[in-house]
Formats: sequence, C-alpha cells, structure tokens
Amino acid sequence: MALFDNFKYPVSGFHFVVYFNGLLPNPVDLSFQSVSGLSVTVETESYAEGGENRFVHEIPKGLKFSTLTLKRGLKSVPSSVAKWCEDAYEKFEFKRLNLIIVLLSENHIPIKTWNVVGAYPIKYELGEFNAETQSILIETLELKYDYFKLLSIGDIIPT
Repeated sequence: MALFDNFKYPVSGFHFVVYFNGLLPNPVDLSFQSVSGLSVTVETESYAEGGENRFVHEIPKGLKFSTLTLKRGLKSVPSSVAKWCEDAYEKFEFKRLNLIIVLLSENHIPIKTWNVVGAYPIKYELGEFNAETQSILIETLELKYDYFKLLSIGDIIPT
C-alpha cells in the first residue's frame, strides 16, 4: 500500500524555486513568496453557418498567455533579477529571459517543471512603507512572456 500513498492527496504549491536563465546565479533570486499567471486561454472567432441562422460555431484562432506575477520579500543584498528589472525601467533595455519554475516535494524532489519562454519585465512594484506595522516589504514583478511549456523528465535530463 505504501506505493500508492503519494497519489492520495493533491500536490501542495508552497515549495518551489524559480531559475532565471541568462542571469548570474544568485541564491537570493531563487525564492519567491508566490508565483501566479501560468495561464493560457484559447481565443475563438465566431463563424455563422451559411444559410442557417440558428447555428454559430466557435473556431479556435490563437492562444493568449497571461501576465506572470512574482512576489517576494525585498532583500538587502544585490539581486541580478532586480538589476534586470532596473535596466528595463531606468535604461529602457529589455532582455528576454527564459524562466524555469520547479514545484518541489517535501523532500526537495522536482514534481513538475515549467519553462516560461521570452519573459521581460512590464511592472515593478514595492509594497507599502508603513511605520504602524511590522510587515515585510514585498516587491512584485510582473512579466510578459511568449508561452510556457510543462517539461517532462526527458526535457530536463539530457539522454
């Protein structure tokens, strides 16, 4: 029965890392409080059937990917991800990067891995400065991307 214990419950989404391909590796840039926006929608076009007014068909015409949002506590050490964002909004220099988002088990073993292709920053936001609370200052990054793909073991480990 121990073989099927892992299939009893849904996967939890609180243990994950994010890798930014093309930036200097920095342990500070692996951990985030939350990642959202791995979403795709099929856009459709209405097509009325010729000679028959009762039927309208929806035909797929393309895919639309949402905005990826990453949140984390602001760090006091240098961050290559923060520098990447600063280059975009201070110098208007946009460098597209691929991101790897890895969902991990409680034993730090990858469960699922997504490759986010062609990401670039479109919004950088700092949370509220408030002297009345003792909350952590949160930085939020919003990224546009071309598409994402769920990777299989064969995609990750070369044969």
